[in-house]
Amino acid sequence: MSSERASLEKMVLELLYVIAPELEGDTLAPERPLRQQVDLDSMDWLNFLVSLHQRFGVDIPEADYARLVCLKNVVDYVQARLPTGAAGVPGQAGA
Repeated sequence: MSSERASLEKMVLELLYVIAPELEGDTLAPERPLRQQVDLDSMDWLNFLVSLHQRFGVDIPEADYARLVCLKNVVDYVQARLPTGAAGVPGQAGA
């Protein structure tokens, strides 16, 4: 895993910790459904997706929600859509 991807994954997990503070990051399997591992209800999941948008400036249309199942899917999705020059995003200008 590249250091940029690892940094992005860490930031995504930090947002998840805000929604689910009881979460233990080391126990998350990157390819298992997050909502099953963390026991998020639909409102928590929506809040997590909104926080991704706010933090990274990535639009997540409702049609894409079903694609964001596991941590790997979420990180892949955000990484592919990062706006150029986003502040605080690994590997981007202003970081």
